[in-house]
Amino acid sequence: MKPDAVAVAALVILLFPMGYFLLASPAFLLVRLDIPPVTQLLRGMFNIQFRMIAVTGVFGTAAFIFAGRPLFAAGIGLIAALAIWGRGRFMRRMDNELSARDAGDTEAVRRLRRLHWSGMLCNAALVAALVTSIPYVAMST
Repeated sequence: MKPDAVAVAALVILLFPMGYFLLASPAFLLVRLDIPPVTQLLRGMFNIQFRMIAVTGVFGTAAFIFAGRPLFAAGIGLIAALAIWGRGRFMRRMDNELSARDAGDTEAVRRLRRLHWSGMLCNAALVAALVTSIPYVAMST
């Protein structure tokens, strides 16, 4: 397989977990976040989402470096770095809100919902950026 084909394949592989999250996360808008099993499932989904983007992002960065495309490698590397750094911050915020909700804070559910929305919107923006970059990646293969 040519290096450029490897880079395109890496981009598509990176899009799989992001696309799954894009389709699965809105379902949580239909349920109340004051139900502990629901929020634990949501927390788990965010946790694995960050991990999958980090892992596939690192491999994607390596593939673009191998293909000799440093600009795309930097972009994918930035996504991977954001996933690695953002996971700790995001999960800590989610855990704090879950603890506050369990302690009786009535506003914690609203903050959890905002956190959920922000995670979905960030993912949607990244998916849009990656999908719009596909023609530029594939153009020179």
